[in-house]
Amino acid sequence: MRDYQKETENRIAFIRERLAESGCTGIVYGNSGGKDSALVGILCKLACQDTVGVALPCQSKRNFGEDMADALAVAEQFGIETRTVDLTPVKEAMEAALGSVTALNRDALTNMNPRLRMTTLYAIGAAERRLVAGTGNRSERYMGYFTKWGDGACDFNPIGDLTVEEVYAFLRYLNAPRNIVTKAPSAGLFEGQTDEQEMGVSYAAIDRAVQGLPVSEAEQAVIDRYHKRSAHKMKMPPVYGE
Repeated sequence: MRDYQKETENRIAFIRERLAESGCTGIVYGNSGGKDSALVGILCKLACQDTVGVALPCQSKRNFGEDMADALAVAEQFGIETRTVDLTPVKEAMEAALGSVTALNRDALTNMNPRLRMTTLYAIGAAERRLVAGTGNRSERYMGYFTKWGDGACDFNPIGDLTVEEVYAFLRYLNAPRNIVTKAPSAGLFEGQTDEQEMGVSYAAIDRAVQGLPVSEAEQAVIDRYHKRSAHKMKMPPVYGE
């Protein structure tokens, strides 16, 4: 049986080591109202009292509704300072500025949201000597289900080794709000979006695959396709001469 008390202590130590070596005094992370950000926020708060979660709604009604409510519930229960930055007008200004030079497709528009969010977090981090905590789990990282230079960017990641089910189990151990554990995972990039529906495969199958356990041929085909085409996201850009 997994020793979550020991894991909590180890992850707290990891976070404190990152702070000590950086010279920063606080942490900032995106409090999206999802499972991963909830776990990261809780662990960071346990490691560092000066932890700030930033809710970053951007156009999607879900961002302003269910996700915001869940983000605030986690913050209230665990005493995490919360700030809100509405990125809708920034996104609209970007669309207007770019519309005169290119035709923005769905990929361009949806990836803009996480990049604007990360720009915001790094601006706060730079202004207040905070490290930016990453919130990607092992399963999403394997699939490349994140935006390059967006939610994939961070100064450290305390949960990147955990599968989705392990994240849920950890949250249950920490007694996180029930809705965080039960709602369908969604990046909230557009109305009605869910991660599993968009990828075409369940997190349960992805979790099994990354642990070397059997999945169906159809599931493996989807997982392999995502993993291969997103390999560039896991590497630094190639530099001539190196």
